[in-house]
Amino acid sequence: MHKMKSPLTSIISLLLLMLSINVYAGSKNSGVGSQPLSAAETESLLFMREEEKMARDVYLTLYDLWDDEVFENIADSEQEHMDAMALLLEKYDLLDPAIDGIGLFSDPALQELYDELVARGEKSRMEALYVGALIEEMDMRDIQEAIDAAEHADIIRVYENLLKGSRNHLRAFVGKIEDEGLVYEAQVLTQDEVDEIVDSPIERGGL
Repeated sequence: MHKMKSPLTSIISLLLLMLSINVYAGSKNSGVGSQPLSAAETESLLFMREEEKMARDVYLTLYDLWDDEVFENIADSEQEHMDAMALLLEKYDLLDPAIDGIGLFSDPALQELYDELVARGEKSRMEALYVGALIEEMDMRDIQEAIDAAEHADIIRVYENLLKGSRNHLRAFVGKIEDEGLVYEAQVLTQDEVDEIVDSPIERGGL
């Protein structure tokens, strides 16, 4: 089961992330801030900030509905992902698109997706778990695309940590589903990709 991080652990993770952003930046480019963000990097940073909020908000809503701590625990982790993206937005002087309030988004596509996922997750606890797994599969697809388009090493470093977190979250949701005697079928990634993730151990470190 995914374990909730203590406040101290979360603070330490964020401090280490801040350090890695500053130290690691420049290993791919010559000097911090030596090259401006590409249009693709800017777009992905803004989208990823809200996509992580969408995940957090869905999980908080589903936790209120089903009182299953897997949603609360992973929502805490998604908050760390949001914080990591906020640090990058601040560093590169980008306006934060995230809106205060659960279930509110500036991106219409994410607003629609949130509404659809919550409606599906309201049907049953099992549907809610499948929603969680779906979100993590979508996250992994989007993060990998962002990594492939990124040019700044500090941004890639954060995305790689987010990707690790999403793999762990998928393991947690699939574990819950299969504890009920079901066999999980991939919803976005290939079945081979999902099987490789869930059949491997929890990854430590990062977010």
